[in-house]
Amino acid sequence: MTLPRTPALTLTGKRALVTGASSGIGRGCAVALAEAGAHVVCAARGVARLDDTVTAMRDAGWSADAVAMDVADLDNLSDRLAQQGPFDIVVNSAGLARHSAAIDTTVADYDAVMGVNLRAAYFLSTLTARAMIRSGTGGSIIHISSQMGHVGGPERAVYCASKHGLEGMIKAMAIEWGPDRIRINTICPTFIRTPLGEQTLADPEKRKWIESKIKLGRVGEVEDIMGAVVFLASDAAALITGTSLLIDGGWTAG
Repeated sequence: MTLPRTPALTLTGKRALVTGASSGIGRGCAVALAEAGAHVVCAARGVARLDDTVTAMRDAGWSADAVAMDVADLDNLSDRLAQQGPFDIVVNSAGLARHSAAIDTTVADYDAVMGVNLRAAYFLSTLTARAMIRSGTGGSIIHISSQMGHVGGPERAVYCASKHGLEGMIKAMAIEWGPDRIRINTICPTFIRTPLGEQTLADPEKRKWIESKIKLGRVGEVEDIMGAVVFLASDAAALITGTSLLIDGGWTAG
């Protein structure tokens, strides 16, 4: 009898790009991929923190480089990606939130959030997918979305719109790029304890509301995301595309 074997979760020999890698979830994703064996190109606007992250990763014995990249500047994004060549794995963790009541949303805030969360995500996907198609190797594209791409929330109309749009985008791209063996998915976290998340969690009333919605009774940690990104990047997820991995502690269960 020949028994089935579990597909490998290792990423040895793979090249990965992680945007928003200088802190928070992005940094966690970069560390997770590097620890699994990938060479990780860490990208962000904040060069000082980015260099600190890459130095710490190299000191840990992992393979990593840093590249300054503003995903919202499409000319800058295109130039940087052209210099790097094709990637096997792309993780987009760059994101922006400007919360307010819907009737108070300014055009500037709307454009800023959509510019990073949807417009930049769209063209990062197409640019990296085009390189994957040319190389003929396929690949895995992973966007850090949000549970708010599946539900609504107070003072989050623009953010929810951007993330719901992202969820629809990856479904259409999965249909187009499946024949080229390119998988594209999202990871949808609940509130995660990061420098950005702490701005909300520091408010006692908002913290109480958040914890009441999370069935497991706690906010998320960056480590809660790290295994998921390795899984979606690896051969263990070879038949997964056009879908979302919700890491929300049960928030969207009802």
